[in-house]
Amino acid sequence: MDSQLKRGLVEYCVLANLAEGDSYGYEIVKSISKLMPITESTLYPILKRLEQQQKVKTYSKEHNGRLRKYYRITGEGRNSIAEFLVSWGEVEKIHQYIKGSVENG
Repeated sequence: MDSQLKRGLVEYCVLANLAEGDSYGYEIVKSISKLMPITESTLYPILKRLEQQQKVKTYSKEHNGRLRKYYRITGEGRNSIAEFLVSWGEVEKIHQYIKGSVENG
């Protein structure tokens, strides 16, 4: 898979995961790994970028005597998912066109 495409898909998987509820890095990795391989070293730069783009916000919460950093999707993040889904529909149309052209020779 093209690395740029994969990078974009991972970002939207992170946002979709957070749309289900606030989470922290390790839990996000476990969840997304069911769909595609991802490591924490890949995830954290993505989370930082999403935070800079104001698509996610962070807060800390104590867990077993230590502070854990949680991520929460913002309205901007939800809008980004909605825009992605519209774009994905356009990609699907192109895919069907190409598929039909190849099959019809």
